[in-house]
Amino acid sequence: MTRPRFHLAFPVHDLAAARAFYGGTLGCPEGRSAPDWVDFDLFGHQIVAHLVSETDQVESHDVDGEDVPVRHFGLILEPKAWSDLAARLSAAGVEFLIPPQTRFQGQAGEQSTLFIRDPSGNALEFKAFGDESRIFARDV
Repeated sequence: MTRPRFHLAFPVHDLAAARAFYGGTLGCPEGRSAPDWVDFDLFGHQIVAHLVSETDQVESHDVDGEDVPVRHFGLILEPKAWSDLAARLSAAGVEFLIPPQTRFQGQAGEQSTLFIRDPSGNALEFKAFGDESRIFARDV
């Protein structure tokens, strides 16, 4: 990877409509998904549509046993850069929203991940894949 890939998660009211727009209209290949979220490859960047109702402001979803904020953004780093960042955040006493860990162990989407909030409360995710070709891979 020559430069980090951007990662953005955002709420949608209709996953079928999101699939039609992002997958069909924009031509973004679909990656992993669950009943309430779906990954898309937006020209090499990872975006994730999280299903929320139009009347309910869902703040988070369960993703592999963690309460992940629906609205968040961040970067996909190389493993060493991710480890260095995790160590730097820990040394600085930054409070983790979700501490550094490996998610989806043994699955196509296995990744190192951590979540923090910036001073304004925005959720940030930093992640790394041991194999960059697996960023959009799905278990079949």
